[in-house]
Amino acid sequence: MTDSAVATTPATTPASLGEPALGPLDGRYRRSVAPLTEHLSEAALNRRRIHVEVEWLVFLGTHDAVPGVRRLTDGEIAFLRELPLRFDADAVTELGEIERVTVHDVKAVEYWIKRRLEGTSLADVAELTHLFATSEDINNLSYALMVRDAVGEVWLPAATGLVDDVARMARELRDLPMLSRTHGQPATPTTLGKELAVLAHRLRRQLKRIAAAEYLGKFNGATGTYAAHRAAVPTTDWPAVSEEFVTGLGLTWNPLTTQIESHDWQAELYADVSRFGRVLHNLCTDVWTYISLGYFAQVRGQGTVGSSTMPHKVNPIRFENAEANLEVSGGLFRVLEETLTTSRLQRDLTDSSMQRNIGVAFGHSLLAIENAQRGLAGLDAAPAALAADLDGNWEVLGEAVQSVMRVHGLPEPYERLKELTRGRKVDQAKLREFVAGLGLPEGEAARLSLMTPGDYTGDASALVDVLDAE
Repeated sequence: MTDSAVATTPATTPASLGEPALGPLDGRYRRSVAPLTEHLSEAALNRRRIHVEVEWLVFLGTHDAVPGVRRLTDGEIAFLRELPLRFDADAVTELGEIERVTVHDVKAVEYWIKRRLEGTSLADVAELTHLFATSEDINNLSYALMVRDAVGEVWLPAATGLVDDVARMARELRDLPMLSRTHGQPATPTTLGKELAVLAHRLRRQLKRIAAAEYLGKFNGATGTYAAHRAAVPTTDWPAVSEEFVTGLGLTWNPLTTQIESHDWQAELYADVSRFGRVLHNLCTDVWTYISLGYFAQVRGQGTVGSSTMPHKVNPIRFENAEANLEVSGGLFRVLEETLTTSRLQRDLTDSSMQRNIGVAFGHSLLAIENAQRGLAGLDAAPAALAADLDGNWEVLGEAVQSVMRVHGLPEPYERLKELTRGRKVDQAKLREFVAGLGLPEGEAARLSLMTPGDYTGDASALVDVLDAE
């Protein structure tokens, strides 16, 4: 009995049947993650299996890999390629019924296809379905195609949209001064836009890695040796056939495997998606903190209840929801990454069960992206709060003053500013008095006396322009 037999029941959605959903992705969040079900659900997996089986049959009927196999007509090829497109709810039910007999999901797909060929001009080539293929030949290609399309058509556009929103906010707020808080303590001022630009830059870097991901596939038989192929047709260059077939599906060919494709590409991809999630988590916690400091006001009038008892509150629930879902997705991606790269000897079935959670991991990630994006859309910067915070912390200019003192050779600059500022609040008057008594050149003393915490932002505004060069 294979894992294929253990893990499969007909692809149904509890919510669609009116049954209670065990998990939130099939319950309250179903609408948010629905686009992924087209790619990563059980039905999507079986549709891709049909697609791969059909394409292999088309390949055999259009190439000379197996002598004596007749050429398929254009009409027959079109008929075969319609099969995965016709894999509807009734077909899902039928496949489930076949599987209850075969107790093997890939074999059930083979039989489902053969049923479609009965009574057609393709009946004579029906037994070529699944020729030389082990279940993993079909599955590894199916998963690669599923994940590729889920990332490229759903996840990546959503993530890119979020990052574009962060970058847009960074540009809009590039010149708005803000008190930094290193270790949570008042520190050298920056701008709100520059801090958002840092996060946008980090997120974009991960997106570039994800967009450049390779999706590998193999088609080489039961233990990766082409043994059955060679026994049946010894004259064919089977590695070349395998490469042509795999690359023809739009995947990168893996030339050297055991029974399974090694899944290293999956581990690499999931590590990058997980890392994107950690950076996004950092954005959520930072923005949450800025909200708590009053730097952002949450836009009201969105039809939300902030607190069940305190009517004044608008809670940052979008960012908290995103954090939680990023933690779930990150945990799943890390488990996938760690588990999928190991297979005992030539094959064990750990990966088969594990890969059924790919959709869950991406679902929680997509949900987090949506919540973070909605949270950002509900924010307005609060310049007055930012300005008040800066005006209450003139001591942060101590760094600037001691740096000018060092350049001009004044004694003990750090120690003297430490004595003035550490553990004390310094206002504008005290700082100007201190600067006036330093003996600096007149122009330097005047420049420092005119400086305010809001002015002391260095190149923060200009650094946002880095985003335009990416």
